[in-house]
Amino acid sequence: MRLPILERLASGEVLIADGATGTMLLEAGLPTGTPGEAWILERPEEIMKLHRAYVEAGSQIILTTTFGGTRARLKAAGLGVQVAEINRRAAKLARQVAGGDLYVAGDIGPTGELMAPLGSLTYEAAVELFAEQAQALAAGGVDVIYVETMSDLNEAKAAVEGARQGCDLPVFCTFSFDTHGHTSMGVSPAQAAQAMAALGVPATGANCGHAPEEVLDFLPQMRQAAPDAYLIAKPNAGLPRLVKRQVVYDATPERMAELARRYVELGARIVGACCGSSPAHIAAIAAAIHEERGKST
Repeated sequence: MRLPILERLASGEVLIADGATGTMLLEAGLPTGTPGEAWILERPEEIMKLHRAYVEAGSQIILTTTFGGTRARLKAAGLGVQVAEINRRAAKLARQVAGGDLYVAGDIGPTGELMAPLGSLTYEAAVELFAEQAQALAAGGVDVIYVETMSDLNEAKAAVEGARQGCDLPVFCTFSFDTHGHTSMGVSPAQAAQAMAALGVPATGANCGHAPEEVLDFLPQMRQAAPDAYLIAKPNAGLPRLVKRQVVYDATPERMAELARRYVELGARIVGACCGSSPAHIAAIAAAIHEERGKST
């Protein structure tokens, strides 16, 4: 049986996370414009097939397919009344694949709304949205709440607070830095890490973004700002471009594996990939990290 995830990280081990969800579901036939969360209820076999592919590739942490699982996002797709069922079911599907040895992370993404004063979403309302989702994910059996792709520091703080109101599981939080080394809302890696450390978030880092090479600059900044945090690196497989009307991401599995080694050298303790990646990318990353681990033992 698995140790609590924080104990596993404290042992010094590097854990392999999974790769893309959205782009993989689109390849599996998810209609463009349909949220992946819809398939949790309609096509659960496809969700489990995706999780299984990542587990077979070497993932030790699989994220639930609930990036857009807040009531705010599900409402836009006509699924708002099913928020608890969708998140709980997603967690159970992932747990069924992960079994007793691997970790399931309850994935929470941004609400898609602007926080006040730029937008109409108040901090208190955001906390409620995140608490509702976290409670349902916890009820489904996740090991950790995994907040990701944050750009607004206040929204990230609301997500952490909401997750803690919704359950007593550990909460991790990663940010997407894609605008001159900052998030789209102007948050630097150091600011993000410092803010999460102040909230007692044990693991933080970078996901999504632009080129995966940029994470090599972000991790040292986050390490300096939050020396006790477990760092996470889960970048996109490069940038998308159109090739014969197909969207192609330019970072190969081999390139992501090479970068994964360097992420670990810089202190990353959870390594995976984001948009455009596949089980092939994760298999290459896992092999590279296991090889390095073998050299050091």
